[in-house]
Amino acid sequence: MPHVPSKSGRPPWRATVLTLFPEMFPGPLGLSLSGQALAAEIWSLHTVAIREFGLGRHRTVDDAPAGGGAGMVMRADVLAAAIDHARKTEPEAPLIYLSPRGERFDQALARELSRGPGVLLAAGRFEGVDERVIEGRSMREVSIGDYVLSGGELAAMVLIDACVRLLPGVVGAAESLDQESFEAGLLEHPQYTKPREWEGRSIPELLLSGDHKKIAAWRRQEAERLTAKRRPDLTGARKGKG
Repeated sequence: MPHVPSKSGRPPWRATVLTLFPEMFPGPLGLSLSGQALAAEIWSLHTVAIREFGLGRHRTVDDAPAGGGAGMVMRADVLAAAIDHARKTEPEAPLIYLSPRGERFDQALARELSRGPGVLLAAGRFEGVDERVIEGRSMREVSIGDYVLSGGELAAMVLIDACVRLLPGVVGAAESLDQESFEAGLLEHPQYTKPREWEGRSIPELLLSGDHKKIAAWRRQEAERLTAKRRPDLTGARKGKG
């Protein structure tokens, strides 16, 4: 299917997920900002049911790991058939396999992917997928964190949501994106709102002064303090970039 212009006149950013559980989508992606953007056709969501490419009467998609061991492994021939089917409509989207051993997904990668035509995501299950399909289809392995989920569907949702909110027209005030955590290699500064006093705690007086230059300096200082305390690895990365 060709990419048709959205209501804004731009081709919609497309997310296609290869999954054994297409009924999990859109899930939370159909709510709030991402759901509103989906309804406005700023982006589109498609699923490819891997089971449809399974073998035999039972649509088998997995088999025992070569060399023995626990669990099952998704077959290369089955997943490759699903990928090749998806490629007919998504020839340019980067093919990503959500995997705990992949490169870490971060804000920079979310921004990179949001600037492209979309993503083609493979959500694995069981003990993973046959290594040969990763190599044979040049899959980029990406991890959302150092932990293991039951499958790649939730990881796919995380990646999609992080990208969608960066698309033009999704978040109302574009400048709010620039002040979020990780955008400048820093965690976000503390935020406050009414009431002015709450349980003996007050909003810092400087934030109520109206002096925007001093407020900006305070926010920067607080962001640097929190980053050094909670994520010193980010501080080191920023220094490394010069």
